[in-house]
Amino acid sequence: MPDVGDRKATERFVRENAPWMLRTARRILGDNEVAEDVVQMSFSNVFRNLQSFQGRSSLKTWIYRIVVNEALMELRKRKRRNEQSIDELLPFFDQNGCRIEVDWADFQTPEFLLQRSETSGVVSKSIGQLPENYRIVLLLRDIEELSSSEVAEVLGLSEANVKVRLHRARAALKKLLEPLMRGEQL
Repeated sequence: MPDVGDRKATERFVRENAPWMLRTARRILGDNEVAEDVVQMSFSNVFRNLQSFQGRSSLKTWIYRIVVNEALMELRKRKRRNEQSIDELLPFFDQNGCRIEVDWADFQTPEFLLQRSETSGVVSKSIGQLPENYRIVLLLRDIEELSSSEVAEVLGLSEANVKVRLHRARAALKKLLEPLMRGEQL
């Protein structure tokens, strides 16, 4: 934990944490300049409230919560997106309640596709189509690789709620990427 009065320790703390904070804010907001402002505000909040950090979670989890909350406040303030239902993005079911899906055995995994430079923009765009409360859970859990309990703490949700949202977000993303998996253009 940095001593706010120690300039070198503060600079090192900022240098070590700014990249992942900016990456997280950028993924939530989709705008680099606004993400930079959010990170600045987040650092301000971290240093202002450092003495109130009680150690019930890791320092990084506490900072994640600050960054995510700042980004969410910015989204709400700008009202850039109207919250949409995830239902239209989920898989379809037949009359017996069985999921109707393409056979994924012959397709590449979404993780492999994300690593391919020509498809990463399509995958990122598809993630951006998810409703905010599902998209953020997916980003924090699968992209930022926080545990379900850390995501729950950061977002103030139950761990069960995080798992449900994550499952639904993954199912919706899978449906959005089906044309890509079939080799079709999106």
